[in-house]
Formats: sequence, C-alpha cells, structure tokens
Amino acid sequence: MSSTGDSDLAQHDGGGVTPPPSVPRDRRRPRGLGWAGRLEVLVMVGPAVLFFVGFVILPVIMAAYYGFFRWSGFGPATDFVGLQNYVVIFTDPNFQAALLHNGFIVVMSLVLQGPLAILLALLLNRRMRGQSVIRVLIFVPYVIAEVVVGTGFSLLLATNGAANGALENLGLGFLRADWLSDPSIAIWTLMAILTWKYIGFAVILFLAGLQGIPEELYEAAAIDGASYWQIQRRITLPLLAPTLRIWAFLSIIGALQLFDLVYIIWGQYVSSVAGTNTMAIYMVATGRNSGNFGYGNAVAVVIFVISMIVALVYQRFILRRDTAGAITERGAR
Repeated sequence: MSSTGDSDLAQHDGGGVTPPPSVPRDRRRPRGLGWAGRLEVLVMVGPAVLFFVGFVILPVIMAAYYGFFRWSGFGPATDFVGLQNYVVIFTDPNFQAALLHNGFIVVMSLVLQGPLAILLALLLNRRMRGQSVIRVLIFVPYVIAEVVVGTGFSLLLATNGAANGALENLGLGFLRADWLSDPSIAIWTLMAILTWKYIGFAVILFLAGLQGIPEELYEAAAIDGASYWQIQRRITLPLLAPTLRIWAFLSIIGALQLFDLVYIIWGQYVSSVAGTNTMAIYMVATGRNSGNFGYGNAVAVVIFVISMIVALVYQRFILRRDTAGAITERGAR
C-alpha cells in the first residue's frame, strides 16, 4: 500500500530522477586569531620564548663568537685566531679519544639498557605481589642526584673500597680489580653505573607504553594459540616501537653530552688515563681549567653541532614515521 508521501521523495522530470541539490562547501579559510587572540598567545608563550632565547640561543651564539678567539675569560676578546681552535680540536688525539668514548657509550647504552629495560617492564606489567614497591625501587636510582651516585661509587669501587673488601671476605679475592683506574675495566665500570642509574627511566617509559596496548589483542592472540613470546614479538614490540624510538633518542643525546658522573668519579685527569674521558670532560679540562675559554667555547660548539646533526638525522630517518601522522599538509583543513 502506497502513501501520498512516497511521491515527495523523488522528483520525476521526463522519466528521470532529479537528485537533491548538493550543499555548497564553504571554501573560505578560517579567520585569523585577531588582536585579542594574538595578545593572549603572546602573554602565554612570551615568557617561555624569552627564557629559551636567553638561556639556549644566546649562549650558543656567544660560544660560537668566542670560539674564534684566544680568550682568557676576562675583558673583551681581541686575539682573533679564526678557525685555528677548531683545527686543533679535530687534530688533537685526546679529543678523538673522547669522541670515540662517547660513541662507545651511545652504542652500549642502547645495547645494555634497552633489552634489560624491556624485560623488566614486561615483568612489572604483570600482576604480582609488591608490584608497586618494585617499580619504586627500580626508579629510585634515576632520581638520586649524580653527585651522590658518583661519590658513592667512587668510594665503593676504590682499590681498598667495599667492593674489593667484600670479595676478599667471600673468598673471591682473585676477582679483585682496579675498577676505576684499569683502562681495560674502567669503561665497563662506567657502563654498569650508567645502566644502574638510568634504567629506571627506561622501565617507567616502557611501562607507560605498555599501558596503551589494548588487552583485546593479547586475548585474541592467546585464543589463536600464540605462545607468550610470540605475542611479545608480534604484538608488544611493534606497538611499543614508538616509545622505544623516543627513549633511544633521549639516551643518545644524553650519552653524547655525558659529563657529571665521569667528572665526579674519575675527574678530568684520571678519566683520560682510565679511558673514560668524554667530550664534555675534554671541554672543561682544556677550556675553563686551562684558562683558555676561547678554546673551550669552540669545543662546546663542536659538541653542539655533533648533537644537532645526530638529532636531525635521527628525526629524519627514525622518528619520521612517528611524526608524519601529526603533520598536517599546508592548506588542508
């Protein structure tokens, strides 16, 4: 049975059906913020921009300027030497050794801390008794000041320190070693300290990433008969990859600029002999402590440029897949 309203659903013109008129799209661009909006943005962002310019951009510019001079740190810089400071830097075997040490620390930080932090995060992501306490204990070393950590380990690992004393008392005196001064051991001692100090940050970061993985994926994989390790390899690691890449980026930049723990435990002179010297230690030793602030500023510029290049290359080839979805093409609305 048909009703009179059915004929109103379509209009017939010569046997054809006329489609309903389309609604024109508004192609006008959205209006700007206006003076009130701009003033609000300026008030909210202005202080942060001023601090960033004053404490980041301006010091970099000043370091680049003084890097062209032989300057004692007092009075105006007048002894212009051009690129001589940079030539000395790249031809100095001590800087080359420091650069290699930083590269070694970068690689070994990723190799040691990454897998261990993933295993701990997977373990702590499961329900267990005392889970919260274990998480806190793992994260505690990260929040301890570097001065406390450096001083404690310098006393613990000294030749006559508690570590060698404990080995003697346990009948393992043959394992005694000069943990801080032996060039073949010192760099590994440094890696052990860095792993103990910073692995808590990686674990907490990975735990946050694991919380974002839906439980339904694990349940579906278990129903399909996947084993525990297959689930972790096929589901957890791929979905945790963005968090891994962010952690790796932070770890690389931190390793390139490592200074405090090495300076506290080994100092500027022992570190070069023990094989733990870094670029930042080299900068302080040859710049401020030698009274050649112009050369120290040049070293600072080199460290900044190396870190910047590594950051840009990493963002271009590694982080690009994570940032591509957040970038909107110009003009698209």
